[in-house]
Amino acid sequence: MTTLCNPKQARVPTALALGSFDGLHAGHRQVIDAITKQSPGIPSVVSFWPHPREVLFGESRLRLDLPSEKTSLLQPLGVEQLVLVPFDLSLAALSAETFVNEMLLQTLQACCIAVGENFRFGRNREGDTSTLKKLAESKGVEVFVIPILKDLDGRMSSSRIRSALSGGDLEIARNLMGRPYRFRGKVVSGKGIGKTIGWPTANLQVDGRKFLPGLGVYAAFVWINNEERTFPAVMNLGPQPTIDPESPSAVEVHILDENINLEGSELVVEPVKRLRLQKCFKNLDALSAQIRKDADQAKVVLQSD
Repeated sequence: MTTLCNPKQARVPTALALGSFDGLHAGHRQVIDAITKQSPGIPSVVSFWPHPREVLFGESRLRLDLPSEKTSLLQPLGVEQLVLVPFDLSLAALSAETFVNEMLLQTLQACCIAVGENFRFGRNREGDTSTLKKLAESKGVEVFVIPILKDLDGRMSSSRIRSALSGGDLEIARNLMGRPYRFRGKVVSGKGIGKTIGWPTANLQVDGRKFLPGLGVYAAFVWINNEERTFPAVMNLGPQPTIDPESPSAVEVHILDENINLEGSELVVEPVKRLRLQKCFKNLDALSAQIRKDADQAKVVLQSD
């Protein structure tokens, strides 16, 4: 099992793959592959948390993979620990040389280090891969610089995955990540209006740091409390334009052809295809009729997936 830890808790010596690795696309996996086969050190992925731009510029940086999700994704890749380096203003003020010497070589006792060719680090992003090679290799630590991976549409990147998800294109996101996109949330109490029109929904409380797809109605698969059984479902992501136009965006899931009390359960949701955008209906009967069409369409989509 891949463990989650901070630098002081990490088992050493380490073989480090250094970077964000958000989405764990094929380019990221090439960087990780370099350290799982090249060194006697403990294979470790090292990332900053929170994202540096959150601390330095106050930007909201939602993650494709939260740390708790990433550990299970890293385990099949041969990574034994995910080391999250707490990013704050004092860390941001460290020179590239100090960061390499104190964090990578002294604290984490790196035997080797792998990064993508666009990796930058240190105060004002002063360090690049040539800086890292010079500093680390002067202490006998080998550095692997992995070229950016490209396909017919350009470089592999987390930004492309986010763009696909924002556009509701789960197939492109899946192809880029090499796996389905999923998120999890706890079922909390809602208004219960769906039940009154024959379509009870589970209202999910999702970690606010998780990147979610674009608003709309989706066909989805659902897992309940980490059980193996898969349930087909319809998911609504966004506000409730017919019931309460002023309501905040929410995640609601209706499991098809089942009557299960989900209160307090944790669901894992895999949206498969966006069926339509949200719209406002003239009344609840019209909304119910549309949900019936959504459910029928979702069954066809999920049976063929």
